[in-house]
Amino acid sequence: MKLTDAMQLEILQHARDEFPKEACGLVAVVKGRRRYFPCQNIAQTPDEHFVLDGWHEVEDKGEVVAIVHSHPVTNPRPSEADRVACEKSGLPWFIVNPKTEGWGYCEPEGFELQYVGREFVHGIVDCYTLVRDFFQREYGITLSDYHRRDQWWHNGQNMYVENFAKEGFSRVPIEQLQRGDLLLMNLQSPVPNHAAIYLGDQQILHHVQGRLSSRDLLGGYYLKATDRAIRHESR
Repeated sequence: MKLTDAMQLEILQHARDEFPKEACGLVAVVKGRRRYFPCQNIAQTPDEHFVLDGWHEVEDKGEVVAIVHSHPVTNPRPSEADRVACEKSGLPWFIVNPKTEGWGYCEPEGFELQYVGREFVHGIVDCYTLVRDFFQREYGITLSDYHRRDQWWHNGQNMYVENFAKEGFSRVPIEQLQRGDLLLMNLQSPVPNHAAIYLGDQQILHHVQGRLSSRDLLGGYYLKATDRAIRHESR
């Protein structure tokens, strides 16, 4: 899929208008023609990533065929988070840098992140993303992908506790941990807001906000922060 010169100029101007925030928008086919629809970025940190608002309004006008956003100061090459979100959307993505006028592009092609070394982007590549990927790849278990905004644990939500029972998990004593069990932790939160996968031998696989995903020792701070251990019914 290619964008016309006129549409590229329209998108570029939108990106300049939104600078230093990330601009975002949709390309849709309306009455046989592609049109660009600027959308609102409602992310809490719009200079770092985007959360697009206005999808349903655009769908009411035509069929969405591409997603567009800007990288205000970085290379327009798709980031890992961009590629993950592109796979989930099932649509091609166009990226523009309003300063250099450079363009980037990606489309769904089966991209998968490794377990270790992921960059954190809440709601796209976070601790729950790692849990979903691990259970799908290792056990063939598909967990629902819940919509989650950053800091949900301070806004009256309790995502892990409210949803893991219906996903087939139940509590187990921490003294009986097995590989593949999950540890729900309170990381500076009144409710469990972090999940770590137990790998055995006191090792966990997890993704803490602001850090790359990693394998760590279950001890010290992480052990003290653990609220409960849960195990899937199929294991």
